[in-house]
Amino acid sequence: MAFDNSVDRYQANRQAEIDSSTIYRAIAEAESRAELAEVYRRLATTEEEHAHFWETQLQEAGVQPGDRHPSWRARTLSWLAQRFGPAVVLPIVTASERTDSRDYATQPEAKDTDLPRHEQSHARLLDEIEMTTSGGLEGGVLAQLEGRHRSASGNALRAAVLGANDGLVSNLSLVMGVAGAALSASSILITGLAGLLAGAGSMAMGEWLSVQSSRELYQRQITIEAEELAAVPEEEEQELALIYQAKGLPQEQAEQLAAQLVANQEEALDTLAREELGINPEELGGSAWEAAGASFILFAFGAIVPVLPFFFLTGIPAVGGSLVLSAGALFLIGAGITLLTGRSLLYSGFRQVIIGLAAAGLTYWVGSLIGVAIAG
Repeated sequence: MAFDNSVDRYQANRQAEIDSSTIYRAIAEAESRAELAEVYRRLATTEEEHAHFWETQLQEAGVQPGDRHPSWRARTLSWLAQRFGPAVVLPIVTASERTDSRDYATQPEAKDTDLPRHEQSHARLLDEIEMTTSGGLEGGVLAQLEGRHRSASGNALRAAVLGANDGLVSNLSLVMGVAGAALSASSILITGLAGLLAGAGSMAMGEWLSVQSSRELYQRQITIEAEELAAVPEEEEQELALIYQAKGLPQEQAEQLAAQLVANQEEALDTLAREELGINPEELGGSAWEAAGASFILFAFGAIVPVLPFFFLTGIPAVGGSLVLSAGALFLIGAGITLLTGRSLLYSGFRQVIIGLAAAGLTYWVGSLIGVAIAG
């Protein structure tokens, strides 16, 4: 929302809040579950308060806001929600909430207020609601909302397949490149082992940085949540109550549960981290060192394959052996991918072989050109 004139920005923000409130009201009317309908109505009320905030900014700038009128887009989305159900428009509304939270975080009038946090909370709440299929969210679904370990088995398999593939393809290409330059078998072997160590080390460092950065971000979010819990416990209690209503609890029961949790600061912080932020405080996304070690091993496992023949053979037999072993490994990796995609095993396997060998052929050709140029 970058505008040259602050008044234009205030008006755009106000209109966005009016539209959000209008859509939430329409969704509430279309929602068959009373608890969720009440959640949408309360979200609408919050958006109306945000609209009032921007109306105040306009008045202070000497501009009268005028009557509130939803835009054609809001009216269309409202009609769609009432005609086809809330699920049709929820993804659009969720994306809008995320955009608003990012925009507000950069605007001087809003960044130090509750507006960015409210919009982030709304987006998380809508994410949870989207995942429900009946009267609320089931425990198994909620568990999948937690940080990096969501759908852990699927992610672990994907990481294993892709890590081995990266090592295999990159080192096969490296080995074929230096083989094309007509270097000796010992030089190719040393180069391949160096590529293995360099690539595996780089992958491990990248994974360590990724996980450690996520852990630090999660810890920072929990710290902020702790500060908010200490400063404005009533607001955190209201957010918890809304979350539990989204899960299917009646409003009175949700508010009672939220009040009990907030009464115990430590328990309340743990619950808020899990329910509002989607973070498991005990894991914080997992161990950075474990992730780095696994990444190193997986990359090395793939990268050693094209190097193996050069321990025992030289010349064309070594190159041919490397290509054959690598082709077999590529086919197995392609077969592993079918566990994730459900595609044909032969299709995925041979596709992987063709792509990997094409990359190796390209580097072999480039290496040949370089070898000829150097030889001269």
